[in-house]
Amino acid sequence: MTLTDVGLRARVLAVGAHPDDIEFGCGATLTKWARSGSHVEMLVLTDGSKGSWEPDQDLAALVATRREEQREAARTLGARDVHFLDAVDGELEDDAARREQVCAVIRATRPDVVFGHDPWKQYRLHPDHRRAGQLVIDGIVAARDPHFFPGAGRPHRPSRLLLFEAQVVDHVEGVDAPEVDTKIEALLCHHSQWRSTMGIEEASADFEAQREAFRHRIRAEIATTGGEPFKLITDL
Repeated sequence: MTLTDVGLRARVLAVGAHPDDIEFGCGATLTKWARSGSHVEMLVLTDGSKGSWEPDQDLAALVATRREEQREAARTLGARDVHFLDAVDGELEDDAARREQVCAVIRATRPDVVFGHDPWKQYRLHPDHRRAGQLVIDGIVAARDPHFFPGAGRPHRPSRLLLFEAQVVDHVEGVDAPEVDTKIEALLCHHSQWRSTMGIEEASADFEAQREAFRHRIRAEIATTGGEPFKLITDL
């Protein structure tokens, strides 16, 4: 049985450090699997409150905006639900309290396949991405064992972990053009990140060209790898 075969009828949990990380990392794969009958849910670990270049930004408003953008992106991809832990952006910790929270979501959603950041990615700068990847792994270990956090639900062991932004790629999930286009549309749901992350200035005379350049960038990345690339771990 191939990984695609598993994914097409799996329960899936995708975990990202910030709103939009999941879409960048595995958006086309989630679209493909959701359209083929998988039950897809998402878990976003931080509140996205650092996601602005404006020094006078109303951070409470930004957090609310990013939450709604994430929900819209999830609907675009075909995900059933989004869970939010609301750690302060830039201050995520891999501690016992956070591990219990991730463990509880894994036990509640009971995924066959989990997606997350690769914590071993060399020269990764953003601390939330490193810690988010480690939290996913630590949460899986805790979720499978009844003696970890016994109050956090019934134990559950996923069968596969796919790490995006991977240091070592050993699985590429093939995706077609409509699935890539849906990934792009889900990313564009994150309107607050157009300027800082996607190079799109809405007030610019080059707005349409910038948006098309972003679409081209995503399509080119997938064309280069032949799909969405991952590190696959099956010994869970």
